[in-house]
Amino acid sequence: MVSQQVRGAGAQRTGVAQAGSTGGEVLVRVRGVSFRRGDRIIFDGVDLDIRRGTITAIMGPSGTGKTTLLKLISGQLHPDAGTVEVDGHNVHALGRAELYRLRTRMGMLFQTGALLTDLDVFENVAYPLREHTRLTESMIRKLVLLKLESVGLRGAARLIPGELSGGMARRVALARAVALDPMMILYDEPFTGQDPISMGVLVSLIRQLNDASQLTSVVVSHDVRETASIADFIYIIADGRVMAEGAPGQVMGSAAPWVNQFVQGLPDGPVHFHYPAPGLEQDLFA
Repeated sequence: MVSQQVRGAGAQRTGVAQAGSTGGEVLVRVRGVSFRRGDRIIFDGVDLDIRRGTITAIMGPSGTGKTTLLKLISGQLHPDAGTVEVDGHNVHALGRAELYRLRTRMGMLFQTGALLTDLDVFENVAYPLREHTRLTESMIRKLVLLKLESVGLRGAARLIPGELSGGMARRVALARAVALDPMMILYDEPFTGQDPISMGVLVSLIRQLNDASQLTSVVVSHDVRETASIADFIYIIADGRVMAEGAPGQVMGSAAPWVNQFVQGLPDGPVHFHYPAPGLEQDLFA
């Protein structure tokens, strides 16, 4: 369930996103990226741009490389060919120290939340501040409480992860992701496993935090409606390439058979129900 305010904001941004696709400052530039896992092609010459200050959605069926793309952007994986630039830096040409510094400017919301189970909520959010800064305890306390307030969980500061609902845990993870005031946040399936209320809260938070903190957000998801409601620009990827791109209104209204099947959730179409296999009789009586 997404608030009408957020849905309306997404609809109003359709024209802006379309214009943004051809102008404005590019924060992440992916050019000619190819990547394989064994014999399986994940990406085959993919090009895409992520523009500063926007929410860019990367969507597609499960197993099409959406999370792999986040790992390429953050330098966790190296492409077989092509380049990934973040804020003007060729990510895979950086030395270890330079890459480490660049990563401190990227927040990450993991699919599972990935909270440290032995630490309470306060210490989970404080962890990156203690690890990467030399701030005083007084300053860390104030910053942590501000970040928790921004996700509505200041009152849960002393709970441990096991005492949190799934939605609360994801919000704590979001507070931790913004603790260092990054330039960009990478969201890996942020809505997975959330009930409608928790999902609506997360959808609103992503949009509000992006705009209030002048962030750039990359949302990897297969939750079509929720993601499209807040995205400024959408890429749909499958079969190693970009199948569609554009403002939400463009992509959601596409008549292309593959894109239409995905956004409408149709059980059959260009993406077949049956995984490729020999004929049933041939298999049964082999």
